[in-house]
Amino acid sequence: MSKNIRKNHKICFAASSGGHLEEISRLVEIKDKYDSFLVTEKGSFDELHFCNNVVHVCQINRKEITFIFKFFWLILVAFKVIIKEKPDIIISTGALATVPFCMVGKLLRKKIIYIESFARVDIPSLTGKIMYKLKLANLFIVQWEDMLQYFPNAILGGKIF
Repeated sequence: MSKNIRKNHKICFAASSGGHLEEISRLVEIKDKYDSFLVTEKGSFDELHFCNNVVHVCQINRKEITFIFKFFWLILVAFKVIIKEKPDIIISTGALATVPFCMVGKLLRKKIIYIESFARVDIPSLTGKIMYKLKLANLFIVQWEDMLQYFPNAILGGKIF
C-alpha cells in the first residue's frame, strides 16, 4: 500500500475506538513513514502509542435517538479537521464515526482507503456497505476472500493482524 503514497503526503488514520482502532494501529509502518494524525472516538483504548497527533470525536451509535444529530455534527467536525490538518489520504478501518470523515474527504478530493474489519469474515459491516455503495473509497480492501462476494470490486489485501 505504501508504494503508492508519496513521501510528502499527509495521512489521516480514522478508526472508532476498540477493535477498529486496534486494527488501524497495526499500520504503524505506514504511520512512521509519513506525516500523520489519528481521528478516533473518545474511549478507553490507549491510542497514543500509535499516533501523537490525535483528534477525538464523540462516540456514535446508530441505535441511539441522538444518532442523526451526532452524525451531522461529525460532518461539521470533519470539515473543520480536514481543512485544518490538510491530509492527502484518509485510511479508515471504520466504524460509523469515520464515515463523515470519508464523506467530507471525498468531497474535498482526498484519497480514501477503506479496510473492512478483520472481524468480518462472512458478513459485511454496515460501514463497509455504506462505504462501498456510496463509492467513497478510492481503494476498498477486504481481509477475507469470502468478502469479495459482497464487494466484488474490492482488493483482497490479506490480514492486518
